[in-house]
Amino acid sequence: QVQLVESGGGLVQAGGSLRLSCAASARTFNNRAMGWFRQTPGKEREFVAAIRWIDSITYYADPVKGRFTISSDNTKNTVYLQMNNLKPEDTAVYYCAAGFTLRPDIGKYDYWGQGTQVTVSS
Repeated sequence: QVQLVESGGGLVQAGGSLRLSCAASARTFNNRAMGWFRQTPGKEREFVAAIRWIDSITYYADPVKGRFTISSDNTKNTVYLQMNNLKPEDTAVYYCAAGFTLRPDIGKYDYWGQGTQVTVSS
């Protein structure tokens, strides 16, 4: 079982930046990809970005392209989400997830962190 711990959330003004971290307990055959999702009250959890451990191939949701960057440090089993030019609509609880394949689908991820709150003020 893979344990995931997110950190780095907080309050930031519009246009500011935050970097989220997700520390994984292990990388296994069934833990090839790491994803970031976010959820706000009244909305379904939505995909943000994902990365594959072995080759750093990435995938981004359209609303964050050009603003967010996902990266990994394999020696630390840690994935990062650098969020720049934040907008109020980015406000959400951000969740780290681990799965077998690089996909935007929630159902493709088997392990989830506890979430970290990101609040962007106007």
